[in-house]
Amino acid sequence: MVVESANQLVGVVTLLGAAIVAVPLFKRIGLGSVLGYLAAGLAIGPFGLKLFTDAHAIIHLAELGVVMFLFLVGLEMQPKHLWGLRKYIFGMGSLQIIVATACLTLVSILYGFSVQFSFIAAAGFVLTSTAIVMQTLSERGDMASDRGRRIVAVLLFEDLLIVPLLALVSFLSPENAETVQHSTSLWQQLGLPILAVALLIVAGVWLLNPLFRILAKTKIRELMTAVSLFVVLGSALLMEASGLSMAMGAFLAGVLLSNSSFRHQLEVDIDPFKGLLLGLFFLGVGMSLDLAHVSNNWKVIISAVFAMMFVKGIIIYAVARLTGSNNADAIDRAVVMAQGGEFAFVLFSAAALQGVISAEVQANMTAIIVLSMLLTPLFIILHNKWIVPRFQHQHTQNDEQIDEQNDIILIGLGRYGQIVNHLLRSSGFQPTIIEQNATLIDGMKKRGVKSYYGDASHPDLLHSAGIETAKLLIIAIDNPTLTTQIVKHVREVNPLVRIIARAYDRHHVFELAQAGADLQIRETFDSALRTGKQVLQSLGIEQEKVHRIGNMFFGKDRHNVKLMADVYDPKLPAFGNAEMMKIAIEQDQEMALEIQKILDEEA
Repeated sequence: MVVESANQLVGVVTLLGAAIVAVPLFKRIGLGSVLGYLAAGLAIGPFGLKLFTDAHAIIHLAELGVVMFLFLVGLEMQPKHLWGLRKYIFGMGSLQIIVATACLTLVSILYGFSVQFSFIAAAGFVLTSTAIVMQTLSERGDMASDRGRRIVAVLLFEDLLIVPLLALVSFLSPENAETVQHSTSLWQQLGLPILAVALLIVAGVWLLNPLFRILAKTKIRELMTAVSLFVVLGSALLMEASGLSMAMGAFLAGVLLSNSSFRHQLEVDIDPFKGLLLGLFFLGVGMSLDLAHVSNNWKVIISAVFAMMFVKGIIIYAVARLTGSNNADAIDRAVVMAQGGEFAFVLFSAAALQGVISAEVQANMTAIIVLSMLLTPLFIILHNKWIVPRFQHQHTQNDEQIDEQNDIILIGLGRYGQIVNHLLRSSGFQPTIIEQNATLIDGMKKRGVKSYYGDASHPDLLHSAGIETAKLLIIAIDNPTLTTQIVKHVREVNPLVRIIARAYDRHHVFELAQAGADLQIRETFDSALRTGKQVLQSLGIEQEKVHRIGNMFFGKDRHNVKLMADVYDPKLPAFGNAEMMKIAIEQDQEMALEIQKILDEEA
């Protein structure tokens, strides 16, 4: 018993050690964490250093990482958002699967295989690796973007295909296969998943939130973590027992809890387990590549990998373009989703067990799937290095299709706009953000901040953002001329919208006021006022008086700006407008008297 425990501990230490060495190394040289895990698994697996012999057992356990990933995705996707994706899930998803399956079946037939086998091979390869795609979207902060949501929608549709595909394998199996005698009826195969989904929805709507409220009162942190894991794994087990995928169950549980007040606590509890198990999954995939088998059948396997990835990528690109994606997003989706997925292992095992395919064919197809998963991170790196920069320099105002129209529009996501956006999002508001710096957009995506590329001075872009019906426009860009131009245009097309604009200086404030901005914020005014208040405190003035002086100064300044804006003439020099100078002098004197009154008051 002691020896067995020691051996298990050695195995755990070996897995962790391989990941610790390989992943930072691969990240450092620019090859990414996924490829690091895959390479580490290949090195320590049964076809490398032989430190592990059962790669499939590790994969099966580590699939829980994918399950937890889908649960976290579900937490971010409220039911109304999921309903909004229905045309992508069932429309785009079905179109991609049907066309890709037909084309990949044809590719396999051209290799000389039977129609029956070719269909099974195509059905396995057409289902994308959820683990690789989700990890890729997460690392680049693309989960909340439009192209990220479309990819997730296709993955959800693929998960729905598990039951019919396994049922089809049973139908294609020979009549004398032993498993056919014990197979369940078609009605039972379809009815159980529907019943399981209904049961999960009932539990999610009426049971889970009360349960979390009761447990929260105990204030036992580890108990909340245990319940979080119970919800994820329990929903996954329910779906698997009914014939659906574990990932689908976890996703549905996440969606049902997306409106819960405990959502953020659930994210904190589950995220560490997700990352660790997902890394373990990639280690297992690396271990499962039989190098000897690939060497003996390299012509068929290598050619099939590139042929099937190429054909699948072309189909994904074509479907993406047909369903409204721009050229850059369509290519990106084709690169990210061109590989086979982990469900293919289950499908090929079931087909081999029921006599649909031979053990030799199963080994070939498994090697093809694993190699496609190994190649995908490399293709993504090449795509990011050579393809993405070309599209970043080819953006025009028509490239970015704004697919949302919110009441709030924020223009500019620089150091000024980021603070405004952070405050809005933290308060529960979701503005539509327009930014012209492609590098900044990509960087903010990693923080989960979605924005659209484009020049907001173009009327077409503002129209697609819904400026005619917006209730609030915030302009936070560091370009006085462009800001004024935008204010003038917006005030013409939407007289009712409230406009808050960043101003460079006081004269820019006057221009914005005349252009129609409701509120003009000088970019240095508040920090300068805070500095002045600190100076007064440092000089020995009481804090309460300093606070009153600051408030009075702020109010007087806003009043002065309104008076001066009414007589502002941009054709006159800064100090050449007599009316403005008169107002400024009178208001300065009035302000000095008010401040002196406050200072003369007894403490």
